[in-house]
Amino acid sequence: MGMEREDHKTKAMNMLRSRICDPKFIFNFNDAPDSNYSKLKFMMSSSVTEACNNSILLLGPRGSGKIAVLELVIQDLLLQYPDSISVIRLSGLLHSDDISAFKEIARQLCMEHHLLFSKAASFDDNSQFMVAMLKECGLAHKTVIFILDEFDLFAQGKQRLLYSLLDAMQSVTSQAVVLGISCRLDADQLLEKRVRSRFSHRKLLFLPPSMEDSQRLLLHMLTLPVDSSFPDDYAVEFNRKVQNIIEDRRFKETFNKFLNFDSSVKHLLRFLFCAVSHMDLQTGFLSQENFESAFSSIQRQPKLECLRNCSILELYILVCMKRLEVKEQSLCNFNSVMKEYKSIHDSFRTSDYHARNVCLRAFEHLIHRELVCFTDNRGHSLSVEFRPVKLLVSSAELHQGLKAYHSCPAILQKLMDREG
Repeated sequence: MGMEREDHKTKAMNMLRSRICDPKFIFNFNDAPDSNYSKLKFMMSSSVTEACNNSILLLGPRGSGKIAVLELVIQDLLLQYPDSISVIRLSGLLHSDDISAFKEIARQLCMEHHLLFSKAASFDDNSQFMVAMLKECGLAHKTVIFILDEFDLFAQGKQRLLYSLLDAMQSVTSQAVVLGISCRLDADQLLEKRVRSRFSHRKLLFLPPSMEDSQRLLLHMLTLPVDSSFPDDYAVEFNRKVQNIIEDRRFKETFNKFLNFDSSVKHLLRFLFCAVSHMDLQTGFLSQENFESAFSSIQRQPKLECLRNCSILELYILVCMKRLEVKEQSLCNFNSVMKEYKSIHDSFRTSDYHARNVCLRAFEHLIHRELVCFTDNRGHSLSVEFRPVKLLVSSAELHQGLKAYHSCPAILQKLMDREG
């Protein structure tokens, strides 16, 4: 019996983790007619069934699900019309110059239709081959779907590929859909007049979900099915606890901070995966702490990691600089930092007092680690001691760094608290 209980807890964790990795579960739960999934599916399937040409742009910030939704729609279409679709994929990062783009289109068309691809074919051969293939596919009632990822990169330069593609689609016989994907919301404004006039100006915007949508997605992802998959009482209790966490004020604060940091779906899923992986398999339930630790592990803070590797002397120098900053001393250099360091030593008789040349080495190390930087580039002729510098660590980061530092002298915490 004990083994069986252990089993359903692990099963719950695995089920949640596989959901988080399944685009169908994430983007298909919103099957509303106004969802991007439904709109895109409608546009593309009507292009296939009515044998018409179409050009569509999917626009939105990175991580907002453009490619995930497109892949779902293409999977659906390939199941629905297996013999009527041919998919050609290009990326602006790889194929933005016309020669390599036409070569890649010819290569994929040859593979798709079991033809021999010639590497030696010229630019003109390949572009004529593409036009001929589009006609052939049109006569065979086959729609060619061109996916142009990083679309804005194709819109730089001469735009010959875009022009040739859209121009070939003007012919009566061709059947094609050109799909541009870009994180630049003004991607269509980059098109030349001749290309724009052939473009059908259909755009789908993928915006980061609102706070409410994110919470709804969270519930959708973390709610266990109340059926025979799990013991009844377990699933009900699990869902109740998740609901309580999501409604909790402390959780809302953490979640808000998280969304301010990055509100994309991709980032939200990473956060969820992390939280579920922290789930305690003894109890088999998710807790507030799981989300807290997911938040802190996902929000990498390179400055804090740097502080963790500083020597105690380096921490002293940073605290001295912070004190000078608070005193609004406009010009701060190594010499003024040393004065502050000496005054701390004189006031508190600290045991951590080092010779000036040792301090200078520590100071240079902080510059090298980019926790401190020179305020101008003009003073190369000046020695390091006289060049003005500024701190690249905020008070909050320094505070947090000192707290997390195991052997941090109490006096440093006290000095920071006094300034804070």
